Amino acid sequence: MNILICSDGTPASDNAARLGGLLAGATKAQVTLLGIAENPSDEQPLRQALDQETDILRRAGVELKTAIQTGEPTAQILGETSTKKYDLIVIGSRRRHASGRTYEIIKAIEPPVLVAIGACERLSRILLCSGGKHFIDDAVRLTGTLAAALHAEVTLFHVVAEPPAIYAHLVQLEENVDALLASGSELGRNLAAEKKALEKLGVAVNVRVRHGFVVDQLLDEMRETNYDLIVSGSSRARGPLRYYIMGDVTQSILDSAQCSVLVARSQPPGPAKGLWQSLARLFR
Repeated sequence: MNILICSDGTPASDNAARLGGLLAGATKAQVTLLGIAENPSDEQPLRQALDQETDILRRAGVELKTAIQTGEPTAQILGETSTKKYDLIVIGSRRRHASGRTYEIIKAIEPPVLVAIGACERLSRILLCSGGKHFIDDAVRLTGTLAAALHAEVTLFHVVAEPPAIYAHLVQLEENVDALLASGSELGRNLAAEKKALEKLGVAVNVRVRHGFVVDQLLDEMRETNYDLIVSGSSRARGPLRYYIMGDVTQSILDSAQCSVLVARSQPPGPAKGLWQSLARLFR
């Protein structure tokens, strides 16, 4: 695995270094620490911050390369990831609510983006948001790889829209996870396949299904359980412009999470589906 950790010299970048070091140490990944000075006058304090972040990474047993660039951060990160292959990008969020620049980076670059929110000392409980469809398979594999290396437990989480009252028996079926996984329904088959893929990597997996409005149920789950990392998806926009769409769910996670967030990349669902259908399927 090849990880790029981005730093602008702020305390949030120290959090990114700690989190990146935790992952890199567990996965034996190669690491590049990229310092970005937006203005030439920022370069000297940036170098001092990079020395501290280099020390954080080396204490985690990580061998790394360091580079410094000057310019607009999103453009610099895009340029770096366009010319070199990275499996994961780690950035820091300066506050509990993600900034517009965080959104810009997530939308612009090709690899998955891990947003370090707050100081993270461990990654033992991971919430993986599943749309119950095959095109999140890449996110499942990435989550499984990280969880296996970290010896972390994964909760596979899915929200189903609330059906009309006359179909209340369906709610009971879908909230009975064992029955759902054995039901032979499309949702049951796909969740079972995702669970099996994670378990094949040696990861302990729980499956949780809730009913209601997706964002509300997800935020309730985040509040009720002490997760260390939340994994959500993003889909590539159609057309000649190469950028990713986060959707309301992922943006709500970034705005509300009290822990770090991994924004994975999802495979396109196929040429016959429209944009709104694609987004609905991704986060249904």
